[in-house]
Amino acid sequence: MTPIVKAFFDPATNTVSYLVQEPEGTACAIIDSVLDFDHASGRTDTSSADQIVAYVRDNDLRVEWILESHVHADHLSAAPYLQQELGGKIGIGEQIVTIQDTFGKIFNEGTEFQRDGSQFDALFQNGDSFHVGQMRGDVLHTPGHTPACLTYVIGNAAFVGDTLFMPDFGTARCDFPGGSSEQLFESIQKILSLPDETRIFVGHDYKAPGRDEFAWETTVGEQKALNVHIGQGKTIEEFVEMRDARDATLPMPRLILPSLQVNMRAGQMPPADEKGNVYLKVPINKL
Repeated sequence: MTPIVKAFFDPATNTVSYLVQEPEGTACAIIDSVLDFDHASGRTDTSSADQIVAYVRDNDLRVEWILESHVHADHLSAAPYLQQELGGKIGIGEQIVTIQDTFGKIFNEGTEFQRDGSQFDALFQNGDSFHVGQMRGDVLHTPGHTPACLTYVIGNAAFVGDTLFMPDFGTARCDFPGGSSEQLFESIQKILSLPDETRIFVGHDYKAPGRDEFAWETTVGEQKALNVHIGQGKTIEEFVEMRDARDATLPMPRLILPSLQVNMRAGQMPPADEKGNVYLKVPINKL
């Protein structure tokens, strides 16, 4: 089955969100939404998410799932806002509990912060399936970038989050807590074992040098042949050496501190104080 895929590109974070619709029906899923956040002022805005809301309403679609490929470190999720406006269940990988435990400690969240994934409506395991109307989706656990990364295979399309980028840009970093270049290599092999014609939709694009336009759709066959980090049969030893050396040169993402605190809560802000004020923490020398 070939789903209808509508991409929404956020230039502030280079994130691509997707609306995935059954080809003959109105059911759809939203993958990796963005809540706009101005770091300097601490203000949020729903402009990016409102584009998705308008598209759903204009086309009389029915949202069944709001899916996260992982706990993003570079943008805040708009999942609760979209659920409020459009309905649907919020899903993520079951290893969110590992992320919650790790970053619950880093942000000193205390015992009131639940570390069991209960903020989400569904926790997926490798091999699980779900439906978007008459269209089946299958779940691949693809850790390496983070322990909780998933790839959603819906019909002939695979939504890989940050695991793979466009072939001329390569692969995800693995230096966040719980990341592993060895695991990422094995996860990419899972994705590359799909049929060559499988469409791959990536979670970000940064326009590789020499490319004029942003892009986010490729195929398994193109990734095998052309990916600058993993293509043409690179060995795990070659990949790990390259990936670890490259990661050692990368700065932390600009929005990592607010993103993690919000996204590990399924897009909700930390609890407000007695006056209704909400605060985000800045741990010193922890990342």
